[in-house]
Amino acid sequence: MMKLAALAALLGPTAAFAPARNGRALLSAAPVALHRTVVHMSNAPGHDVRSDGAAKEMDPAEATLQAALAEHQQHAPKLGFDVDVRSLVQYNHGFAVMSTNSKAHEGYPGGSVVGFAPDGQGRPVFIFSGMSTHTQDLLADPRCSVTIASKEFKGAADGRVNLMGKVTLVDAAERDAMKEVYLAKHPGAFWVNFGDFNWFRMDEIVDIRFVGGFARAGSITPEEYAAAKPDPIAGFGPHIAAHMNDDHMENTIAMVAHAIPGLDVSEAVITSVDSLGMYVKCTRTPRASDQPQQFKIRLPFPRKIEDRKGVKEVIVEMSQAAAQAAAAESK
Repeated sequence: MMKLAALAALLGPTAAFAPARNGRALLSAAPVALHRTVVHMSNAPGHDVRSDGAAKEMDPAEATLQAALAEHQQHAPKLGFDVDVRSLVQYNHGFAVMSTNSKAHEGYPGGSVVGFAPDGQGRPVFIFSGMSTHTQDLLADPRCSVTIASKEFKGAADGRVNLMGKVTLVDAAERDAMKEVYLAKHPGAFWVNFGDFNWFRMDEIVDIRFVGGFARAGSITPEEYAAAKPDPIAGFGPHIAAHMNDDHMENTIAMVAHAIPGLDVSEAVITSVDSLGMYVKCTRTPRASDQPQQFKIRLPFPRKIEDRKGVKEVIVEMSQAAAQAAAAESK
């Protein structure tokens, strides 16, 4: 029996939606298939997937299930690429990999893990020691890229963004404002008051590449990025995900089974939550196989959510609907 009362208490007080329309997709937005396949796209890069021996004929029931999953995922509401990217940068843990053009070794890139904080326009703000090699690189050539992984990043199925542009020194008149932005993300950064540290900002962004996981990748324009606002739910989504994964995974498993009938999973780990739904990493072993599979699916909310209280209410609602459907099926 699912612990719905406990779920409501512990989560605390807290439309039909069009598919993502922003961004230039490089890969299909279709769900991750549960079997190996090769997709050919005109004038687009693809994966050459080879296997030894003849392909095994898929069990008809498994083929029907995969078709149902594909249909569900194709129409599951998702954030637009612009909001996804802006949210990832905003709610990241505040560290990224910066690649600069090496001053000491011309023609070679230099890589550094750096702290950053996004300002109100999403532009990364940095404070660097004058002795750092990346500081010297930027002073010689401001062109660089910054790769930012999502806060919950654990592997290729999780989101990351690459911002390419120019990082330049911030005028003295703006430094107090930059200090406030940076300390909001890094409250223990005592070095912001050191005299030999310099403030930088990526004022000019020329290209933005986004990978949201398997089969979800593309790019947005700097103008789309500047106009986007972070999703209001994604900021505290990791706390909800952690609570559900630790204490109520059976509810998530039931919600997956209710959303896609026949998709029985042994594990369902919520990896992110936003105003339109959740991404869930599932584990299952098909009936015709003894090898477990892992894949990520989109589990949409029945309506757009605006605040923490709304998330609590919709998860309880979805859990109750799943429990009722399971009880009716067992009769």
